Amino acid sequence: MITLSLSHRSHRSAVTVRTADGAPRPDTEVTVRQVRHAFAFGNIGFDFVDLAAGEVGIEADGPHVFGGADRESAQRLVGLWLDVFNTATLPFYWAGFEPTEGRPDTERMLAAARWFRDRGVSLKGHPLVWHTLAPDWLRGRPDPEAEDVVRARVRREVTAFAGLIDTWDAINEVVIMPVFDNEAEQNAITRLCRRIGRIPTIRLAFDEARAASDQAGAGVRLVLNDFDMSTAYECLIEGVLEAGIRVDAIGLQSHMHQGYWGEERTLATLERFARFGLPLQMTETTLLSGDLMPADIEDLNDYQPASWPSTPEGEARQADELVRHYRTLLSHPSVEAVNYWGITDRGAWLGAPAGLVRPDGTPKPAYDALRRLVKEEWWLSPTTMRTDHEGRLQVEGWPGDYALECGGAIATFALAAGAPELEVTLGRR
Repeated sequence: MITLSLSHRSHRSAVTVRTADGAPRPDTEVTVRQVRHAFAFGNIGFDFVDLAAGEVGIEADGPHVFGGADRESAQRLVGLWLDVFNTATLPFYWAGFEPTEGRPDTERMLAAARWFRDRGVSLKGHPLVWHTLAPDWLRGRPDPEAEDVVRARVRREVTAFAGLIDTWDAINEVVIMPVFDNEAEQNAITRLCRRIGRIPTIRLAFDEARAASDQAGAGVRLVLNDFDMSTAYECLIEGVLEAGIRVDAIGLQSHMHQGYWGEERTLATLERFARFGLPLQMTETTLLSGDLMPADIEDLNDYQPASWPSTPEGEARQADELVRHYRTLLSHPSVEAVNYWGITDRGAWLGAPAGLVRPDGTPKPAYDALRRLVKEEWWLSPTTMRTDHEGRLQVEGWPGDYALECGGAIATFALAAGAPELEVTLGRR
């Protein structure tokens, strides 16, 4: 039996409350409430790209397909999404983002990014470099020219979204990249990685993204992401770090279409990758609410049945496993983000019943269970407190943004590790 502790997620600070003239407010009743988690509780934002762009009058120019929800369906999902998640992953799959050379979908994606940021959501772009879904028009380019185009693409996206997108998956699934069999000779990025090697390809992505970010004064964080949890990924990370490439976080994927990993396997995996001393992000995670994929399937893409429904039994199992999974992930101090891969079954990856909401827009038990964790168990609801004779009170909760109210005055502060003493000044609403 594994005992999980999340005590390291909670912090306590002594908060001194002052009036606008700097005087402390002793023996005063105040209300403290949490506004936002610092921990990244994420989900993909693909379903809202069309909705956000349409609200500002920007229509799709070509066959851009980012999610399964039409605008009407997406509108019904907005409240559910925003009530739980604070970080959105936006799609930058090159083939869909720039199906015609020189005509990237920048304006629509900028509209989506602004839509999320206006609602207090942090943003991550996925991915800058990936061999899968590379554009068709890149296939016939000579290798040196293709490399120049890849470099330019990385710089262009990081520059255009500076100040909006805080984090990028700089490069995706490099373990398999140079040996990827699907149209390997036509896939220019696979050819590039095969020609120059994995680590130089990673350096290309990180160096170009870092340079563009620095030039724009954006300071984005760059993630090395992969689905391969074998020692091959560990060896690759070792080589990357030994080569002096600056990686801000390690991305791990866990599409559990063949069954829940369980606490022991999950913790063992986290420990193996935590040894590099970098933050860990569970960049893609799913649990099914229907029949599981057969265990003998090696490539998840090889299993896409015509019908793959959610079931009552599966939904109960998904809710239980999701709670266990999140508790396990957050029990490990290296984990800084968990990104669930999809809000709804509609348009879900591989057609799997992996969403937290049914196609008709009704929440599954897993959605309700996750909301209870994020916004109830791990959340400070409005709490009435009283300052002491020095105007101080003790606030304990998860790191994040908080509001303190006293009559018609309000102050905001951030609760964080390493900040045992805080001061706030009350101001008018």
